[in-house]
Amino acid sequence: MSRKKITRRVFVSSVVMAAGTVALGKAFPTHDILRPEVNADPLQKVSLGKSSIKTTLLGMGTGFNGYNRSAAITRAGTAEAMIRYAYDSGIRFFDCADTYGTHQFVSKSLKGFPRDNYTISSKIWVGQGGIPEPERPGADIVVDRFRKELGTDYLDVIQLHCMTNAGWTDEYKKQMDLLENLKAKGIIRAHGVSVHSLEAMEAAAASPWVDVIHVRINPFGVAMDSKDPEKIIPVIKKLHASGKGVIGMKLIGNGNFRNDSDKIDQSLRYVLGLGTIDMIIAGFEKPEQIDNYISRVESALITLKERKK
Repeated sequence: MSRKKITRRVFVSSVVMAAGTVALGKAFPTHDILRPEVNADPLQKVSLGKSSIKTTLLGMGTGFNGYNRSAAITRAGTAEAMIRYAYDSGIRFFDCADTYGTHQFVSKSLKGFPRDNYTISSKIWVGQGGIPEPERPGADIVVDRFRKELGTDYLDVIQLHCMTNAGWTDEYKKQMDLLENLKAKGIIRAHGVSVHSLEAMEAAAASPWVDVIHVRINPFGVAMDSKDPEKIIPVIKKLHASGKGVIGMKLIGNGNFRNDSDKIDQSLRYVLGLGTIDMIIAGFEKPEQIDNYISRVESALITLKERKK
């Protein structure tokens, strides 16, 4: 895979991801369990659990500060250029959602490239608010619209977006069944959830239906499903042990420590060193953030591999 020359710029207007407050000086345990198959390349291909999906260790989230079908990059008018820059830099995973309004930009940015050369993930909003329409049609209808917006015959991953209660597997069983049928037809390759509570994550860990899950994780407990990351770690281990693809998000606390170089590096080493996260995603607003993040992930991987010697 071709890569641009990585620059080590100062991370001042850096990667943007989750929100919250950081307790300065907070100590946290390190795990340093980098999986043996993972090398020092941030753009290496990894498997999402037991699914058939292989994609880059680092992916791009297109929905930083996303709501009501808009996101930071769509409001800035830079979405198409940023997605294309990420692709040209070697990133092959693009995370979307109905609430972000980025489908059309992904379609335009990646037009002409072989469809099997990149991975598209998107999420269905089933709760109140979030998108302009009050109706919540079946997942089959929504996915059909997604395919048209993205200009693709199939989607790699479709998830139920932002599950917060322990009973979501019962509440949304109809949607889950529809997605299972779409997977059987080859219209989607995998299904799952993004979760925003520890109870919802526990339910996902217990559900054989979940193929791929987004989890919020950083060592500082910022914008996570618990302020204590050590309460999240055992659940992530359950998810990983059951063969689910685990995608780490909110590593930089929604940009809360975006200007703190030490915290960024600590978070990357912490999350990558868990040994239970298949890949990570980050939201970017400027091209130099992509360059810098690739460089930081590379440094974190090198450090973790050195520690294992």
